[in-house]
Amino acid sequence: MHFYFTWRIATKTCLVLRTEFYHLVDVVGRLRVGCVVGLVVLLTAEAVTLAENWPSWRGPRGNGISTEVGLPVSWDTERNVAWKLEMPEWSGSTPIVWGEQVFLSIANGDTLELWSVDRNTGRPLWKRFLSSGNRRQRKQNMSSPSPVTDGQRVWIMTGTGILKAFDYAGNEIWMRDVPKDYGPFGLNWGYASSPLLHDGALYLQVLHGMKTDEASYLLRIDADSGVTEWRQERPTEAIRESPDSYTTPALLWRDGMAEIVTTGGDVVTGHNFETGVELWRVDGLNPGRRGAYRLVASPVIHGDMIYAPTRVRPLLALRASGRGDVLDSHVVWQTENGPDVPTPVTDGQYFYIVNDQGIVYVHDAKNGELVYGQQRLQPGTYSSSPVLADGRLYATNEDGLTTVFTAGPKFEELSRNPLEDYCLSSPAISEGQIFIRTTKYLWAIGERRITR
Repeated sequence: MHFYFTWRIATKTCLVLRTEFYHLVDVVGRLRVGCVVGLVVLLTAEAVTLAENWPSWRGPRGNGISTEVGLPVSWDTERNVAWKLEMPEWSGSTPIVWGEQVFLSIANGDTLELWSVDRNTGRPLWKRFLSSGNRRQRKQNMSSPSPVTDGQRVWIMTGTGILKAFDYAGNEIWMRDVPKDYGPFGLNWGYASSPLLHDGALYLQVLHGMKTDEASYLLRIDADSGVTEWRQERPTEAIRESPDSYTTPALLWRDGMAEIVTTGGDVVTGHNFETGVELWRVDGLNPGRRGAYRLVASPVIHGDMIYAPTRVRPLLALRASGRGDVLDSHVVWQTENGPDVPTPVTDGQYFYIVNDQGIVYVHDAKNGELVYGQQRLQPGTYSSSPVLADGRLYATNEDGLTTVFTAGPKFEELSRNPLEDYCLSSPAISEGQIFIRTTKYLWAIGERRITR
């Protein structure tokens, strides 16, 4: 028992130090003077030589960016495929990867499951029951939330509200039924938000109102025990469907402290991660107070900037400081050409939008100046969120075609890569490979490169 708690403390300490390191790199990366530039070069050179895990929907830093290089650029259903694993049904959730395992949220008829897959062979290691009651609600089913892991355990939420923790051998550690504890979910198209893992706790949002009069709220749940540490209600003036949010919370570092950022119900809010108390809000995502402004694309954070998509217009870029109502004081720029479903990505210099029609807009991330716009990718519907890696953007449409194009101020298409299958899931990148989930298969693209 003593060993277990010593191991848990060491694990938590490593996770905190790793998070602090990424925060330090981000802060240092914004400085532009003297020897600090050399330090940034050294840190960057070290980072890009290391392979990474992909522990959550938007990757190791929660921002849709991989620091790996030498990634695949071209593939199809036969070429440059390490393996493929047959899937029972489609899902909007993204595969997560840590070490030797890939974890998947699975819909299989009425049943929801968690699969662990051998990342070398593509064979399932184990499958665990999560919940019955899967159902289709337009595009999505109840497998939409993506799992999250710390390298020792994996946590998974379902659209039915069942939250479970497992170890890497597939042993269930604990289970929660969130609707049983706090009332049924009332989103028009079903629950789809993924958990945010930080500092030994899971942060969940339940932002709803279309089909319920129950309050919207945030939860902090202890990752070890599954016990609720706080529940914070989140009132807004949104009407009809506009209270519904399918977004995932984001982590903001400010003055050495973490804040939880959420979007939905017409507003962006920042919360104290230890207490849940609301610190600030921007009520500007739906200026006309329209009744069909449910949110899908999640908030994006880079350094001291917060980017908040809404239902296309407006997308707001905010300065991360202040307390209370900061609508008039902290909106730095905005655009009317945001996405509806795909979450944007930024490297801090350029802000990349791939909208639902496959049209690319690139802005200066700091001042919003349009660098280029209305650049059309292969025609189609885009629900997957783009990933930025190796100086390129990877954008997958619903036909399973991934367009790879250059990052930076000039558009250059590098390849079009067809998997010829329906796709809602965003790509995941780990150790030289790209994992793409379509209806029929989970695809491992490229050969694994272990450079740890």
